[in-house]
Order: sequence, then structure tokens, then C-alpha cells
Amino acid sequence: MSIWPIMLAGGLITFAIRLSFIYLWGRVDVPPRMRSALRFVPAAVLSAIVLPELVMPTGTLNLSLHNFRLLAGCLAILVAWRTKNVLVTIIVGMALLLWLQAAF
Repeated sequence: MSIWPIMLAGGLITFAIRLSFIYLWGRVDVPPRMRSALRFVPAAVLSAIVLPELVMPTGTLNLSLHNFRLLAGCLAILVAWRTKNVLVTIIVGMALLLWLQAAF
């Protein structure tokens, strides 16, 4: 029963930190250079989450042709670059991954 107050406190602290940025964003003058740098944060965070899953699916570096996640991810990158459509990218990447896993 003592874990619930800790979880609640952690949630409130996280909420307060995020709310402070939202609240202060309109009131504090952010330099243009910082504003332009912050545009790249979502792409950097997404890359940091996805890349390890593509190149290290079993916990060790695997850049071989037997790494189906990496192959599907490479195709998804190409589709995203050409179409600029998130839904098509997800469908093509997942379809290739499922096909590779079923076929091999």
C-alpha cells in the first residue's frame, strides 16, 4: 500500500514539470535560436526510441539481412521519405515485417 503515494507523487511532479513549460511558453521570451533548436526534439526522441529496436532486436548489434526489423525499418524510411504519409509508412513497414517473419 505504500507504493501508491510514491506513484501519485511521481505523477504529480511529472505533471507539474510539463505544465510549467506550457504555462511559461507564452510568458517567457524564448530566443529564436532556442526555438529553432526545439523543433528537432521530437525527431531526436523518436529516433532514440526506434533505432535501438531496429539494430539491436535481441540486445546485441545485428546489421545482417536476417534482421527483419531492420529491413522493414529501412523500407519504411524510404516510404516515409517518398510519400510523406505516416499511415502508408506504418502499413508498408508492418506488412513487410509480418511477411518476412511468416516467410522465413
